[in-house]
Amino acid sequence: MKAERDIAGIALPFIAGVAVSVYAGTIYPWQAVLSCIAVAAFTTILMAPSGRALGIPLQWAIIIALMAFCGHLTGLTDRILSLSRPDGAGWLEQKASDICMRMEAAIDAIPFEKEATGQIIKALLTGERSGIPKEVTAAFRESGASHILALSGLHLGIIYGIIRGLLSVLGNSGTIKKIRSLLVIAICGFYTIATGAGASIVRAYLFIVTGEYASLRRIRMTLPTVLMTAMTIQVFFWPGSIRDVGFQLSYAAIAGIAFIFPWLKGFWPGDRRQDAVLTKATRWIWNSAAMSISCQITTGPIAYYYFHTFPVNFILTNMIAIPLTSLIIPAALLTLALSCLGWHPTMMLRATEWLVSALSEALSIIAVM
Repeated sequence: MKAERDIAGIALPFIAGVAVSVYAGTIYPWQAVLSCIAVAAFTTILMAPSGRALGIPLQWAIIIALMAFCGHLTGLTDRILSLSRPDGAGWLEQKASDICMRMEAAIDAIPFEKEATGQIIKALLTGERSGIPKEVTAAFRESGASHILALSGLHLGIIYGIIRGLLSVLGNSGTIKKIRSLLVIAICGFYTIATGAGASIVRAYLFIVTGEYASLRRIRMTLPTVLMTAMTIQVFFWPGSIRDVGFQLSYAAIAGIAFIFPWLKGFWPGDRRQDAVLTKATRWIWNSAAMSISCQITTGPIAYYYFHTFPVNFILTNMIAIPLTSLIIPAALLTLALSCLGWHPTMMLRATEWLVSALSEALSIIAVM
């Protein structure tokens, strides 16, 4: 708990300072001056005896005020530099984008019976959704599963698990662990860049980097600590991402899992280690529902503010869509790899297509409920 309080005392005021700069529109000098005055006033209040009367020690009052001011300057600097920042992608971004386009072409070349199958797989693996039929997109949207088609932590997390599993054959010596972590970070980073480095998938990548670092250093980091660490890093390097809807929804969802899910999960009585088979199944159903509720509590208001919709069947949608997606992505990657080798096994094609069809049909039914 102490580590969480310490990182919160650094991360939250820094992020708040960035938010002041970004949302105040600090491109114009007079707005910059006003926001600087506001931050200075906040600093003065914290450091004054009246502020310390709230129970904040002097050293923490100074740290909080300093981090808020640093965050403010970070956002301000980014806004100013954005006016002269050159357009166009660098060499690595261009190379990654070219590989992503080749992947899209390879998916199009797979001989699926239904054209929509390849388009959905393309969205799940590369984020390209323009070819998905309108009725399929509508079913995903109305059932509350639009996040499945948008690359996010779910997708990168599945790919991360696959890469970790494949590299596990290298062994578990100290040197091998370091090499494996570097390979995982490099591959996931390249994939993040290739798919456009959206705010949500960048968040997931920072979680991976933080987790790998903690594992190598044998540091125990709780989910709230990882959440605040990743958010601080992302806001520091990309202050403008704080306005991105994907950024807000992604971190809100993780906040729900970190702070609300453990509380809801505890409502199911008993010790899971002593559960019978049937009890394990019912506990899994409750845990899945509790996680969906936790995420919806934190993301629902944001989604309604931006999109003016609220999916009423989100629990059923997530309980069906997330497990199926977790099966579709590995199956699609294997199908794609075999296709690139010139091999199109009928059983693999049909299995992948059946999974995609099951997802699409299930969401179509939920959408009209």
